[in-house]
Amino acid sequence: MIREQFDRFQMPLLYTPGDNEWTDCHRTAAGAYNPLERLDALRAAFYETAGQTLGEPLKVDSRADLGLPENQSLRTAGIEMATLHVVGSNNDRAPRTGIGLTAPTAEQLAEETARMAAVIELVEETFARARQTNARAVALFQQADMFDPGYRATWDISAFKPLVQALVDEASTFDGEVYLFDGDSHVYNTDRPLAAGSRWLGIHGVQGSADNLTRVTVDGEANNTNFLRVTVNRPGADDVLTWERVPYDSLP
Repeated sequence: MIREQFDRFQMPLLYTPGDNEWTDCHRTAAGAYNPLERLDALRAAFYETAGQTLGEPLKVDSRADLGLPENQSLRTAGIEMATLHVVGSNNDRAPRTGIGLTAPTAEQLAEETARMAAVIELVEETFARARQTNARAVALFQQADMFDPGYRATWDISAFKPLVQALVDEASTFDGEVYLFDGDSHVYNTDRPLAAGSRWLGIHGVQGSADNLTRVTVDGEANNTNFLRVTVNRPGADDVLTWERVPYDSLP
């Protein structure tokens, strides 16, 4: 049903998966599935044509050769963009308690390790292209909120450290602006989580900082009453991207 709705888009649509779609499907209320089986089903449903957007077809670069067709990239208006398959539930390292497990399985850890390595490689490639083309900005999109304002020390977010370090390394050596759009925590937020002095540098245990990275979290769950409309500004503007929350009920 959701795929049919996506196909109705009259513009190109890039979709990056979240934890509700597969990692959390071990929960009894979600059917007590094997999440890796659900991941295969997800890819079959949404990415059967590698390198092409949903909605209005548009050719994009895809990592389908790595078995990760959901990791996609494109460039437009001087911006290098990429979708990263990084999800909540500690990027699927959380134990699958819904099917009686108290620790992550070897198969689970292997999948996450490979997927995270591919994501970091895509991030590095995206920044490399941005430097080669003198891009104005890099924009990355993923589901996981690695900087959840409601974070508690009891949460295991260790899986995100390699990516956070890669973002620090790449953004800090890039002259343009960097934007990271995410969801997961469900409450609209914008901040600079990797700026010098940020508590997140210590929480993730990373070295260095990146003052030019802006993170934007979109509303979700009960707050899903609006969409985020992002505008690409002309060269010379104060910011490459600006955005506004548009209430659904404001549309005709």
